[in-house]
Amino acid sequence: MKKLLKIILALAGLYCLLLIPFPEAEDELQLAAESPFVWDQDALWEQLEETFVRGRNMDSADLDTLVTQMTLELDSIVNNHSHETMAPKDPFYPLVLDRFFRVAPLIAAQQHKSDWYIGFYNRLRKKLKSDSQNWDMGQAAARQQAYRVLYGVRAGVEEIMLQSTPEEFNATQYVSKEPSVTPSANILGIEVHSGDLLVSRGGAEVSAFISRGNDYPGNFSHVALVYIDADSGEPAFVEAHIEKGVAIASKEQYLKDKKLRFMVMRPRANLEALRANPMLPHQAAAYMYEESRSRHIPYDFKMDYFDPSAMFCSEVGSFAYKQFGMPLWEYPSTISSDGIINWLHSFGVEHFVTQMPSDLEYDPMLSVVAEWRDQQTLFKDHLDNAVMDALIERANSGEQIDYNIWLLPVARVLKAYSFLQTTFGKEGIIPEGMSAVTALKNNDFVSRFQQLKEQTALRAAAFEREQGYVPPYWQLVRFAEKG
Repeated sequence: MKKLLKIILALAGLYCLLLIPFPEAEDELQLAAESPFVWDQDALWEQLEETFVRGRNMDSADLDTLVTQMTLELDSIVNNHSHETMAPKDPFYPLVLDRFFRVAPLIAAQQHKSDWYIGFYNRLRKKLKSDSQNWDMGQAAARQQAYRVLYGVRAGVEEIMLQSTPEEFNATQYVSKEPSVTPSANILGIEVHSGDLLVSRGGAEVSAFISRGNDYPGNFSHVALVYIDADSGEPAFVEAHIEKGVAIASKEQYLKDKKLRFMVMRPRANLEALRANPMLPHQAAAYMYEESRSRHIPYDFKMDYFDPSAMFCSEVGSFAYKQFGMPLWEYPSTISSDGIINWLHSFGVEHFVTQMPSDLEYDPMLSVVAEWRDQQTLFKDHLDNAVMDALIERANSGEQIDYNIWLLPVARVLKAYSFLQTTFGKEGIIPEGMSAVTALKNNDFVSRFQQLKEQTALRAAAFEREQGYVPPYWQLVRFAEKG
């Protein structure tokens, strides 16, 4: 009995000892001197939904005639300026965006939709990517114009897609036939080349934070660099994961890892560096492939792309190309909102001038080759984004990420066990580089996200039953903001 009592007292003493918090280091944060982009278009979103409802009540033939007239007018505007290079402040892009927003809800309301909006979207983003080669993307006017068009039109297109039947849904969009001489392989019907960058959106809660926590909230949270063996033709994907650092995935492993969407991006063939060395992308991919095989590269929670001893996902691609004189993300991403900074710092982020996956789309050095998503995951993507946007509002209002201090001793024991797992080459329960406190804070974040997501999903389902259509994104945000 005395021995049992001694064991209980010893365990109680150890538990109390493990409850003592370590002093937090005063990290010097790299902050951005920028401001977040704000749409501030609530009246417009209301108008779009009213137009959609009105279109649903129109005679089908009359609606089709109206849509045809509006799309012909929009095609004419773009065709008349197809050979002109537009400046960021030229009225062309605001005019096109305005006209597209007018017709998009009417297309969504049509009983039988053509794929005009897909073709138009691809033409428009090809033109913007071409025009932006002459823009200084370090200037706010250029960055904001590119964002309004590429993000805004994608948002309109996806609202149409969510109101489409499964037969009308276009999962794969082919955008630009950017030439490449590097080895190639087929991924979901898309020809990818060695050196391509696959920008994707994962299904985890933190993926929503990464995609939305930028000064320019986007749709993507992860980057993988494609390497294709020249002899076997087998593709491999070099990517950084929170759980295990930089790793190599096969095609099957890459596709098995849950993705809500992905986009294939490729360096422009007419870049001076590629004209001099067309195999440069393959060489960059091969370099990173061998680098990840030759040394263990832990995940970089600090998001410091200047230090290659640890890497986050965007850094994998940028580091590889930097070795061959091609600096991707020439104009880095910024995170300026105080609330987002506080929450991300809770997870170990110290650099808020960095490289965010979504911003790769605005890099003029890269072409968009193709984009993939399906109908079920697309709605989940929108739902997750809306929940995250509502949580970001809470963060900016002063809400803090917290943790259950009574679980700290357990988390510390798990962290010690995870250290041993990592030492022997396995994935730890708590990832390498993540402290016990950070792991508990992550649990708090996930719990808040899941609770709010469940409430939002219930409201969205009720809306669809009552109104007869899938709630648009701005409605999802409102549902999430109700808490």
